[in-house]
Amino acid sequence: MLDYLDRWLSAGTITPEQHRALTALVRRERFPVFVELNALLYLGVIAFASGLAWTTRTYAAQWGDAAILLPTTGLLVACLWYCFSHVPPFSPGHVEAPGLVFDYVLYLACLVFAVELAYVEYRFEVLQERWDNYLLMAAVLYLAAAYRFDNRFVLSLGIATLGSWFGVRISRVDLLSPNLFRTSALGYGTTVGLIGWYLWSTGIKRHFLETYLHIAANVILAALVSGIADRDGPSIWLLGVLLAATATAYGGVRFRRFAFVVYGALYGYLGVSWEMLRHIRGDTAMLGYIVLSAGLMVLGLVVLSRRFGRDA
Repeated sequence: MLDYLDRWLSAGTITPEQHRALTALVRRERFPVFVELNALLYLGVIAFASGLAWTTRTYAAQWGDAAILLPTTGLLVACLWYCFSHVPPFSPGHVEAPGLVFDYVLYLACLVFAVELAYVEYRFEVLQERWDNYLLMAAVLYLAAAYRFDNRFVLSLGIATLGSWFGVRISRVDLLSPNLFRTSALGYGTTVGLIGWYLWSTGIKRHFLETYLHIAANVILAALVSGIADRDGPSIWLLGVLLAATATAYGGVRFRRFAFVVYGALYGYLGVSWEMLRHIRGDTAMLGYIVLSAGLMVLGLVVLSRRFGRDA
């Protein structure tokens, strides 16, 4: 690698400053820990919020409502004060976070809000049978915060919470059937994709579009594959999987997003394999098909990933 760096410097591909920085990294004179720090911060926030939820659920009756609500409210206010006092002015484009911990403090505020909201309904049953409206309110607030603070963590949380509200509403329909849930999932995934595309077309936080598409693609493809898994399901589900998987993979290739190529390949493979295994008799034949087809799938993705890396 050092030889390559010297050649690039001689050819003028990189500047002397870049050469010095990269050489220091190759020689382990500098060791980047940015990814590790972010992972630790994320896990720390999740662990803290989980512990807070367990504590409020376990000791609510023993400590009383005031002992639970006052500290959680104080923590929520402190997190929001930090975020609003450090946030840059709003911009429809991408805005860098003012510090390493900023995104995680905002994420913690959202999780603490969710814990407090759940505790209020658990103790006081304000909305009772209409408690799912809490999910809708939280989803709207999370999405608003995601756009104000330019935070993908909170954006994903808002989209997932919206999906939870959508699922609860559907679960209250009488005479539920697997097809109804699949149709609802298709509607939710399509809605998420359209919302992301509309906001992208208006120029508001266009870099958020990929987050919407990740969730929409997985929800839609998973719903179509579940239709094939249902033995009573019509063959139209297989056609839907093939069309959606092909479109997803093509979009990944077209716009240089390898994750979508993986989605299309994996869900397409699952759909075709599920249909194939219905017609294969004998454990040995099934095992042989799974081993051979899975190996070819992995090999194909590895080759394709290397091609993506060279073309990038």
